[in-house]
Amino acid sequence: ENEKSGNKTTPTPTQSFTFIINEEDKCKDKTPFLVLLISTTAAELQHRDAIRRSWGNEAAVPGADVVRLFMLGTEPKGANGDTLLRESEQYHDIIQQDFLDTYNNLTLKTLMGMSWVASYCSGTRFAMKTDSDVFVNTMHLIEKLLRPLPAPTQNYFTGHLMKGHSPIRDKASKWYISEEEFPDNSYHPFCSGTGYVFSGDLAAKIVNASLMIKRIHLEDVYVGFCLNANGVEIVPPPYSLFNIHKVPFSPCAYNQIITSHNIEPHEHILYWETLQEKKH
Repeated sequence: ENEKSGNKTTPTPTQSFTFIINEEDKCKDKTPFLVLLISTTAAELQHRDAIRRSWGNEAAVPGADVVRLFMLGTEPKGANGDTLLRESEQYHDIIQQDFLDTYNNLTLKTLMGMSWVASYCSGTRFAMKTDSDVFVNTMHLIEKLLRPLPAPTQNYFTGHLMKGHSPIRDKASKWYISEEEFPDNSYHPFCSGTGYVFSGDLAAKIVNASLMIKRIHLEDVYVGFCLNANGVEIVPPPYSLFNIHKVPFSPCAYNQIITSHNIEPHEHILYWETLQEKKH
């Protein structure tokens, strides 16, 4: 109802972008428990390698089938193309579509991940969207949040809840949005893009909603619009599991959280290895 003003233009459907690199067969022989969709750019090779060797290792959580995917757009003038193809051939964990990889296109990147799940892995119990500078305690995520749940494995969405937020009109802000792009004066509840978790069925529902709702460049806010259109209530996590800032490292603290932000490549590995040594 309050999208009236913002809905005059028909958005280009996400389907208008083509996969340049795809992994169609990743879920062919299995139904994963969790798909990790990690937003990254071509230059962040060290982040990707560190994640592969730490919390994003597909064998990181015993007994849970995890699929890891890094999401990329394209570089201007086709830079990094060959390097990326080689990386993709080596690890088979990259998906890329032909939109420009810019901050303003993060919404397209997330929708690419959602449509990948909807098309090629719709049976997955859960998926998580996160960023390459976020540490994710995949063990804690699965053991504490997802496995104990006889939880709704439908319409389930959780993360760092952002409620009662309004558009920021200050041009100096990273989260500035113009009246033209979004005329209304409040957002629906959403979860910070640093890390949110959802049931597999929501991927298709979010993609379908995105065909009707005018896109905005703030990807996490936009996903909130798509959830609202589907009548999905975000589940607040039991305690501060999802952190949008950097949590000072200690095994004790990191054993109790799911996300910590602003992580350097070497820290992914250091933190993960320390956690493995000091599990208890």
